[in-house]
Amino acid sequence: MPRFSVIVPAYEVQPYLSDCLRSVLEQDFTDLELIAVDDHSPDACGAIIDEAAERDPRVRAVHLVENAGLGRARNAGIRRATGDYLLFLDGDDTLAPGSLRAIADRLARTGEPQVLVFDYARVDWAGDVVRNVRAELLREGDPGCVRQVFRLEQRPELLRLLMVAWNKAYRRDFVRAEGFAFPPGFYEDTPWTFPVLFSAESIAVLDRVCVHYRQRRRGGILRTTSRRHLDVFEQYDRVFRFLDARPELAHWRPALFRRMVDHLGAIAAAPDRLPVRARAEFFRRAGAHHRRYRPYGAAAPSGRAWWRCLLLRLGARWAFELLRGGDRVWRRVHGCARAAYGQARAAALRAHYRVRLCLPVDPRLAVFAAYWHKGYACHPAAIEAKVRELVPGVRTAWITTPEYAHSLPPGVRRLHPGSAAYWTALARARFLVNNVNFTPGMRKRPGQIHLQTHHGTPLKHMGLDLRDRPAAARGMDFGKLLERVDRWDYSLSANRHSTLVWERVYPSGYTTLPYGSPRDDVFQHATEDDVARLRARLGIPAGSVAVLYAPTHRDYQRRPVPRLDLERVARALGPGFTLLVRPHYFHAPHYFHAPNSCHALDGATGSSRGRVLDVSGHGRVEELCLAADALLTDYSSIMFDYANLDRPIVIHADDWDAYRAARGTYFDITAAPPGPVSRTEDELITLFATGAWCGPRSAALRAAFRARFCPYDDGRAAERVVRRVFLGEHPELLPPVVPLSERRPAPAAVRTAPADHVVCPLPAASPAPALPHRSRPH
Repeated sequence: MPRFSVIVPAYEVQPYLSDCLRSVLEQDFTDLELIAVDDHSPDACGAIIDEAAERDPRVRAVHLVENAGLGRARNAGIRRATGDYLLFLDGDDTLAPGSLRAIADRLARTGEPQVLVFDYARVDWAGDVVRNVRAELLREGDPGCVRQVFRLEQRPELLRLLMVAWNKAYRRDFVRAEGFAFPPGFYEDTPWTFPVLFSAESIAVLDRVCVHYRQRRRGGILRTTSRRHLDVFEQYDRVFRFLDARPELAHWRPALFRRMVDHLGAIAAAPDRLPVRARAEFFRRAGAHHRRYRPYGAAAPSGRAWWRCLLLRLGARWAFELLRGGDRVWRRVHGCARAAYGQARAAALRAHYRVRLCLPVDPRLAVFAAYWHKGYACHPAAIEAKVRELVPGVRTAWITTPEYAHSLPPGVRRLHPGSAAYWTALARARFLVNNVNFTPGMRKRPGQIHLQTHHGTPLKHMGLDLRDRPAAARGMDFGKLLERVDRWDYSLSANRHSTLVWERVYPSGYTTLPYGSPRDDVFQHATEDDVARLRARLGIPAGSVAVLYAPTHRDYQRRPVPRLDLERVARALGPGFTLLVRPHYFHAPHYFHAPNSCHALDGATGSSRGRVLDVSGHGRVEELCLAADALLTDYSSIMFDYANLDRPIVIHADDWDAYRAARGTYFDITAAPPGPVSRTEDELITLFATGAWCGPRSAALRAAFRARFCPYDDGRAAERVVRRVFLGEHPELLPPVVPLSERRPAPAAVRTAPADHVVCPLPAASPAPALPHRSRPH
């Protein structure tokens, strides 16, 4: 008997059905049966199901002799199911990778509840993925909390979730004992989901995206104009009759009534669901249902829902549509007013900036920014801190938005991008420091000093080298780019390779400062106590080997597609390892909900719970480097920084040829890597299983890489920059660079891997070697 019976009804979904079936069959949890029900579909759905059944014995094909509708097709699947748990998946939706294992693990941890509720993400027709906006309702709580398993009375807020069948797993014996079945008609999920939740003695939740819910451009119930939307009234009649037959559940009538009113209001407000001739009937029946099922003394809703509820109660169709039309007009007028205000404000700020340009430059003001105003970070942050230390007469200000204000150290003034104070500072500041370009609207004036720090050693093509790379350039105006480059007075370089690249791809009259990477100075100054505090703050278990996974952006992909199944990697590495996941800052808000992602927002999923940590919200990447015992990356410039720590680096280059063709690179990282290279996920797991990730060859590759790209990083790069740019000292008076062989070793994150730790290779298992502890860098 399989663990799961996944029931997939199919009707006119031939463009999506193969992806749907494949998303189930390619799960890493294989103890399942897939019951695919062809609801007498006129297209090729039946043939697609039969082909899948021929390829995989876990597929059971069911063909109905006539079209029965979604509900009855599901019932046909239920009758043939033999699994412990039932799951439903519509034929145009997909299961996220790793979902079944995560569901199985959660069921085991919560003692086999009757219902498990999990999360979903909407995928629109263009492929954009957005997680359920009410995901916070699925918080799991502490492992020892009695509310891990509960009845609906203990967490009634779950009724605010989308009432559908496919975001839950149901114990089959519970469904059979209660006699639950789907009714015919539209909105068939309503008289299934409410009774199931009301009746269940044990419910658990899983805070993880398991289903990708496709929002089709056309088709589907939400975009179908039909009288069948009137079926919603019969469906709620069924639920209220269910409560009438169960007096012990009568206390749920007020909550059900509120949900019904919300649902009817949403249908009434959707202009394309009902034909014009059916709208009058809808409002008449809505008023009758409101009067019939409204509990005595029920409180009226607040806000905009109040008039919607009142007019539905009265069946006042014309008043409802008049107010809805007035609401649309108000929104349009309000939007036009906001746009006019924005244009007037922009004009006023331009005038304000021109006036401030007439005032003298303030020799005591320095303005800093990084990553398009994303907080206190990178080389500008290290330089700003050193300015406050060495040049106390200079006032520093940092440009960032309120969401990053917490990252600023005490005493640093925050400038809001686009504000009057922002334009005043750009007009009058003596020093301007950024790792990207300032706004095109800024005018560099005589007396101002502009320092461009960049934000990493270039592996991929940059600047003018993108002229032949349209996928990466994305319509870049190279003339405007060179105008911004002409504002630079200084360009910071971390090594000779960077100097040669920057001066060629950003040609202008600036002075190159070959002083190293200021953000990496902390590696030479941090202590082992500092590292221990960082690891504790990040939640890394004591003695665990922390691997920082930091992939870069792909120009040839429109949205982030995770390159690794991190849950599988974490399980293979075993409990002695912790993965710190740091996606590229372009992708951080969306990475964990990408179509192929298998990770929960809390950063811990399935059997690897607590060992895959999402650290995308941590502002200082150098702190993550200090906390990690090893780096796993692809083509990110973080490898050049991490090499300063002289800790193991692993390169996962699964798409090197495609990346190099789309973006262009300055050298072959697979031929001159800072550590071992994997091309597939299995190769990566084998590198850790055999110890190659931290073996002698890894150390030799790292030493050569470090000698080439880290010649100036002795912990004093920021000091050299400040003395030259802010104090005007000449190169011969600056502190000399400490030779590589004489530098203080950076502190180790942990000294050894756990003695009992085992990495699971493919297919056998072997102990992982101890993490080397340096006394001297190579």
